[in-house]
Amino acid sequence: MDYISTRGSAPVLDFEGATLAGLASDGGLYLPRAWPRFTPEDIAAIRGLPYPELAARVMQPFVGSSIAPERLLELCRAAYGRFAHQAVTPLVQLDEQHWLLELFHGPTLAFKDVALQLLGLLFEEFLARSDAHLTIVGATSGDTGSAAIDAVAGRERIDIFMLHPEGRVSDVQRRQMTTVRAPNVHNIAIDGSFDDAQAHVKRMFGDPAMTGRFRISAVNSINWARLMAQVVYYFVAALQLGAPERKVAFAVPTGNFGDVFAGYVAHAMGLPVERLIVATNVNDILHRALSEGDYSAGTVTPTAAPSMDIQVSSNFERLLFDCGGRDGAALAAQMAGFEKTHAMRLTNAQRAGAAALFTSARADEAQMARAMRWAADRAGEAIDPHTAIGLHAARSADISRDVPVVTLATAHPAKFGDAVERATGIRPALPARIGDLFAREEAYTSLPGDYDAIAAFVAERATRSA
Repeated sequence: MDYISTRGSAPVLDFEGATLAGLASDGGLYLPRAWPRFTPEDIAAIRGLPYPELAARVMQPFVGSSIAPERLLELCRAAYGRFAHQAVTPLVQLDEQHWLLELFHGPTLAFKDVALQLLGLLFEEFLARSDAHLTIVGATSGDTGSAAIDAVAGRERIDIFMLHPEGRVSDVQRRQMTTVRAPNVHNIAIDGSFDDAQAHVKRMFGDPAMTGRFRISAVNSINWARLMAQVVYYFVAALQLGAPERKVAFAVPTGNFGDVFAGYVAHAMGLPVERLIVATNVNDILHRALSEGDYSAGTVTPTAAPSMDIQVSSNFERLLFDCGGRDGAALAAQMAGFEKTHAMRLTNAQRAGAAALFTSARADEAQMARAMRWAADRAGEAIDPHTAIGLHAARSADISRDVPVVTLATAHPAKFGDAVERATGIRPALPARIGDLFAREEAYTSLPGDYDAIAAFVAERATRSA
């Protein structure tokens, strides 16, 4: 499988190269040259498989010759053996039409674990082949950081530097990052928003002073391998609800567009997806882009759903590329304009391509709280603020009653205990496996929102590539 950049001028890479690179050298994002296709018979044949086996089957076309099928299965078994639920991503029924797909049974209680537990093993697999060293630099709005740190803490060939916006993640999210005491883990709290942190990370990938000294890679969803692993649970859920004979709709709480783009990939592979419902909070750039064609960044408004407090959704570029005819030069010019003005209009082709599968909805704080109360009162389920925004979008969508609607439950409610308690009067407890989180000692460095200061911090502590 060959991987090409959305901006058209970076080298074509295989799966190993794309995984280790993260961001393309031209500033674009890697994705497959062509989507692999499963027939209805192929999809039916994987129904009922244990999660690791199903995952290996779905991902093998993307991996190609970079990893042998039997080795990929071994890695999947190792990655998903750490999950607290035997089904890995179980479905829970809310009413006659609505379901939750629980993605929070991994070690850090968020959907990011599904991809990052595997990505950490993939990094180790590829680095061992050449005895190389990797410097991971990432930005997090909450859950990516803890999941990535858990996945690579203590690994000899990897240093990880994780930036989070100081004071803009929940206490549980912060502590899951800052209480990991491993010599290769470096937490940085920056003065600014997640978008600021993400901009610093992207700049580092294009900085010769850094890339010339260190082999820098990404764990954010700009890394194709991470997104690939998220495609799997769309197949898992749809198969349990009747696919390939029956279509399924999905509502996805969305910040950086990676999780919902994985659903787009599943559909491109042949999974019968009726609709992908993009759910945003008041930081609604994606809702405006999909409903009006207006992709214009505003000021980030802090909310009780901090992982969605984003105004620049990196993975949206992949959708624009695929829907716009896969013209890298044209998209590069379009994104250059956006990076200069923070505003752009989607082309007619991009809007039409997106509208064929996507709808969107926006939820404010009151609507989010009502969704949490509905889940608690009507279905006996505690859900976190992000999941509540997805559920609000799912319940307000115009979907035929005979089509099941699955809301992706992206985080354990205890990660946002204050918000859940305000809405429902009930405070969810942390699972016993991390029950001592608030007794652990924290360690992190606060830095100004200044690229030079951040780059200097990384350069002083990272291991130079050979």
